[in-house]
Amino acid sequence: MNEELRLLGERVAKGELSRRAFLGRATALGVSAALANNLLGTAAEAAGPVKGGLLKAGLQGGSATDSLDPAMASGSVPWFFLRQWGEQLVQINPDGDLQPALAEEWGSSKDAKIWTFKIRKGVQFHNGKEMTPADVLATMARHSDERSKSGALGVMKGIDKIAVDGQNVVLTLKEANVDLPFLMDDFHLVIQPNGGHDNPTAGIGTGPYKITVNEAGVRLGGEKFASYWRDNRGFADQIEILIINDDTARVSALQSRQVHMINRVPPKVVDFIKSAPGMIIRNVAGRGHYVFVVHCDTVPFDNNDLRLALKYAIDRDEMVQKILGGYGFVGNDTPISKNYPLFYRNGAAQVRSGQSSLPLQEVRLFGLDNASNLRRCFSRRARRGPALSEERSQGGHHHRSQARARRRLLVTTGEHALFGQLLGRSSDPGSDVFHRLLF
Repeated sequence: MNEELRLLGERVAKGELSRRAFLGRATALGVSAALANNLLGTAAEAAGPVKGGLLKAGLQGGSATDSLDPAMASGSVPWFFLRQWGEQLVQINPDGDLQPALAEEWGSSKDAKIWTFKIRKGVQFHNGKEMTPADVLATMARHSDERSKSGALGVMKGIDKIAVDGQNVVLTLKEANVDLPFLMDDFHLVIQPNGGHDNPTAGIGTGPYKITVNEAGVRLGGEKFASYWRDNRGFADQIEILIINDDTARVSALQSRQVHMINRVPPKVVDFIKSAPGMIIRNVAGRGHYVFVVHCDTVPFDNNDLRLALKYAIDRDEMVQKILGGYGFVGNDTPISKNYPLFYRNGAAQVRSGQSSLPLQEVRLFGLDNASNLRRCFSRRARRGPALSEERSQGGHHHRSQARARRRLLVTTGEHALFGQLLGRSSDPGSDVFHRLLF
């Protein structure tokens, strides 16, 4: 049976058999729809990409204020579209490894303060002009200018000088940074003709698709660039992106075949989509995270005991399961997760296993001497009054303070006021992103 399904899947991938016919045969053989779809997806991947045609995507994350200026890009739709018409010096692949793009190689001085990127020859912009190191320099210079309001300004502030040396672009840093090449994959840093100084919203880049449609917040489109320099991407002749921010509408568009793919699949409908004929779910780890934001200079959150109590009172594992449907993992009060290429795992593992050279008495959670008692104090089992009192009596003075803070929070803080303050966002210096809940 498995061999027969494999052969049928290959025929579908080659266009010799319809999906409907494949799923009908799979059902007759007693195979579930979910397993049949997985087999079909495996066969399609093994057969390689299909070239030609129109590829339509329904995406969440676009708005009427979106701009083609890479410096101003924000949201998932501008990010996705940038990757279709523009490219950076380097790119991070799905495995987290750094790959050459418009720079074919790079290296640094011994002190990691001077970085040299060799710019690829023979790459054309969509306007027919060949990309040069001067275009790279101009792009970096524009994103270094505060007047550009570039989202990459934080990256560029660490660069002291930018110069062209033949086919190379040389970046001299203010301080050593061995991670600089990874930062060059910032999606804002799309290389444009003359750096975009002439017209930053022209949408002219070196990517696989030339822009044909730009209706911000509604529809975006492109056609394959005939002179594109790579042969491992840009397989469709045309692409079209429909901005569908509503979850229900986006799922309906996929079901009715108005689009071929969607993003941001709501966790509660994942199993439903998996069981539908011809649907395949791709679960890819991302870098998004959910936070609670509080203002440390605003009552009651100016009390550090209360902030710590909140951290321990929330069951993060339960939130992963009930809110994200298991499609995520618990955060650790930092926006940097294991999905980042340079995330350091070994140190934490050594501390947990007792192998770290750092004296354990110097490792403290939030400065507490007895964090385990506090963790138990605010676990789900300790939410009843008597249990809470018992833990307080064992935990010492500091823990009594924590417990009182938690009791005060639950009894006297109004629910709406509490969550209004928790979810409020501000760039004010008094704002404390104190709680990285989930990734």
